[in-house]
Amino acid sequence: MIDQICVSKLTKLYDSKVVFQDMDMTIPTGETICIMAPSGAGKTTLLRILMGLEQADSGSITGVEGMRFSAVFQEERLCENMTAVENIRLVTPSLRGPIITKEMSRLGLETCCNQPVSELSGGMRRRVSILRALLAAYDMLFLDEPFKGLDDVIKRQVMAYVQEKTKGKTVLFVTHDRKEALSLGAKIFALSELSEKK
Repeated sequence: MIDQICVSKLTKLYDSKVVFQDMDMTIPTGETICIMAPSGAGKTTLLRILMGLEQADSGSITGVEGMRFSAVFQEERLCENMTAVENIRLVTPSLRGPIITKEMSRLGLETCCNQPVSELSGGMRRRVSILRALLAAYDMLFLDEPFKGLDDVIKRQVMAYVQEKTKGKTVLFVTHDRKEALSLGAKIFALSELSEKK
């Protein structure tokens, strides 16, 4: 049983611009790790490489072989003409409707279960995206600034739900908000400390 994911000497360039260089990090399985950096510093790029959506220019990643990933991206990536429940069922086709609606009610979404996503507010769409990722079967969860656009009251409710649902799971969370990281009980690393980029 692999107990950690290792990133070694990871380098990524866009044209001649260095995003990060010779990055080293270890992600213990079963823990929540937060990568903090300002916008545009390469946080999303790192997540995309770990998920296999982009290739690094050099370096290696071990420990992710055969893993199932789930993710909340910065954009919702929902199917506009499908309902919230139908969107969630895209990744959990065997999950029964009453279970989905029960979980939706915990995030204040009980009134919009059968509405097309196109009719939902930005905050509702964001919560549907988070719920879809959490209800999927996964070994590692990626959260890319997942709470943006949520007001403070809703954000606290959603963060408490995420912390409950991810207990004992491997989570990689990126943000520029230290309070969010602390609220999730994450171990915090600064992206600049992991890379030799100056």
